[in-house]
Amino acid sequence: MATVTLSDVSFLQKGTGKDLVFLHGYLSSKEAFAAQVRYFSKYYRVTAIDFVGFGQSAPLAQAFSVEDYATWTKEVLRLLDVRHPHVIAHSFGCRVAVKLAAVQPDFFDKILLTGAAGIILRRGFSYRCKVKTYRLVRRFAPRLAEKRFGSAEYRGLSPIMKESYKKIVNEDLREAARKIENEVLLVQGVEDATTPKAAAEAYLACLKRGRLTMMDGGHFAFAQYPLAFNIIAEEFFYG
Repeated sequence: MATVTLSDVSFLQKGTGKDLVFLHGYLSSKEAFAAQVRYFSKYYRVTAIDFVGFGQSAPLAQAFSVEDYATWTKEVLRLLDVRHPHVIAHSFGCRVAVKLAAVQPDFFDKILLTGAAGIILRRGFSYRCKVKTYRLVRRFAPRLAEKRFGSAEYRGLSPIMKESYKKIVNEDLREAARKIENEVLLVQGVEDATTPKAAAEAYLACLKRGRLTMMDGGHFAFAQYPLAFNIIAEEFFYG
């Protein structure tokens, strides 16, 4: 991985006090946490970053894995003089937080994961058939395979981002979660179909000091119901 420089990173820092970091989801940005930044910057020094390849940060120069993103994030926060922060992570940001906490147990203080991605659930017969069909079509008509198969999210990515995406989504983070010593709160929207409750429960089974809280909303419950989410987070950090 190339040397990280802050000139390539879009970030905001606001407030004073203990550090609190926000890590956004895939194809999202730090602005997704606007309501949380406004609220928590009254009590913390808030840092929100755009991951490399997203938002207003520099594009990816090579395909990143989750581990690469964790290393990159650690270096960015070091350059920003962020020390032992609490963290609120959403979706893909949860993958990064889990990986970083697993390899460096003292990096974060308390960890809040919402809409947590990183668990590969058992896939059904129809999914397995779709994968086999994709692989067959790709052998003879790779352009058609790229056009017809995969999510709209995947098809819209650049070639480098597609390679990165495949590295990211094909890694199950259960083993990383088992290494985490921190207190972890999973906040799950009851209507979240992107990262369902079963994924949160799988994480919970791996965590040594984890607990799960359900709230109204879907995958972006923190943005749909910011006051309810902020109260849950505040109680966890002060508890």
